[in-house]
Amino acid sequence: MRTTTLGRSGVRVTELAFGAAALGNLYTPVSDQAAADTVTAAWDAGIRTFDTAPHYGLGLSERRLGAALRGRPRDAYTVSTKVGRLLVPGGPGGNDLANGFAVPATHRRQWDFTADGVLRSVEASLERLGLDRVDTVLLHDPDDYVEFALKEAYPALERLRAEGVIGAIGAGMNQAEALTRFVRDTDMDVVLLAGRYTLLEHGALDELLPEAAARGMSVIIGGVLNSGLLADPRSGATYDYAPAPEPLLDRALRLKAVCDRHRVPLRAAALRFPFGHPAVASVLTGARSADEVNDTVASLRRPLPEALWDDLRAEGLLPAHAPVPQPTPTHTPANTPAKEPS
Repeated sequence: MRTTTLGRSGVRVTELAFGAAALGNLYTPVSDQAAADTVTAAWDAGIRTFDTAPHYGLGLSERRLGAALRGRPRDAYTVSTKVGRLLVPGGPGGNDLANGFAVPATHRRQWDFTADGVLRSVEASLERLGLDRVDTVLLHDPDDYVEFALKEAYPALERLRAEGVIGAIGAGMNQAEALTRFVRDTDMDVVLLAGRYTLLEHGALDELLPEAAARGMSVIIGGVLNSGLLADPRSGATYDYAPAPEPLLDRALRLKAVCDRHRVPLRAAALRFPFGHPAVASVLTGARSADEVNDTVASLRRPLPEALWDDLRAEGLLPAHAPVPQPTPTHTPANTPAKEPS
């Protein structure tokens, strides 16, 4: 699997990254064995980049990911986690499904983008992961705290990077506008944009992606299936974890119709699309089973005809200026030097 470097850091990521939210029992429980098998399937497929956060299952995702990676060569993989939510003992009890995770609500999340909060969060994450370092740390959803995060949390991350505690720093959000601010006003290495640069949504082409490319900053794209709408567009499909609005469902069905004509699964086109932009270093996808991992990897490697993108543009489903991927490369053997994505 191809790799590239995040910004000007020394942190390399595989083109497909493993999102570990499901290991924190996102919506439904996952057994310890299934979690371990899922990470093993990702490893066997060549994935070497793993993303987690304290928020995911009140730390369960970090604990499971760390356990699954234990014993593997530490220099062979990279791990990213996030700061901004501290886990404080003394939760409300019951379960945490109100926050999306099927785990006991033994802790509560406390927003904290102070410099001290960043240090405490990183230290706690290292303990849960069982690692002596994390490669990348992201500000997690600082939507309501942008100014404060720029003043307090970002300089703390910058210091940790300068001290060699962290290899790369960045921010992860579900919107392009505030991320553009971080791209312009900081010396981050990477931003993670979830659900906002997909076959359905192209607004990141206006400012975020061009700014990142111009400044040598990498972008990781998450949520390429728009919460499932681009996996199986049908009545009742979800978008942003809620029932998809009718206009978006109609657009997704039109995308599927074009893909069907080319005998390409819609999810395969959705997975490949972000790689057309030179700023995109990796696509982050979640999985809760080995089968889901294997299906995603197979979709990534599926050859896509260039005519597919031409037809999507001709039908007004892609803007004319949207860059599209080069023909799908053949698999690179493990002993072959990795190439930078085009």
